[in-house]
Amino acid sequence: MAKLKCNDYGFECDFVAAGEMEKVIDQFREHTEEEHGIDYSKEAVTQFLLRKQGL
Repeated sequence: MAKLKCNDYGFECDFVAAGEMEKVIDQFREHTEEEHGIDYSKEAVTQFLLRKQGL
């Protein structure tokens, strides 16, 4: 299971996306664009997940 938390990336925000990797990527990208005004690419968020998992 993949998991990304906004506060792990410098935001003072309690948002957490968890579940299948593709779903987490889409949820995190949508949230950061709508709530924080940052449009991360799918590749950037994939790298966040891979680094977090130590891959």
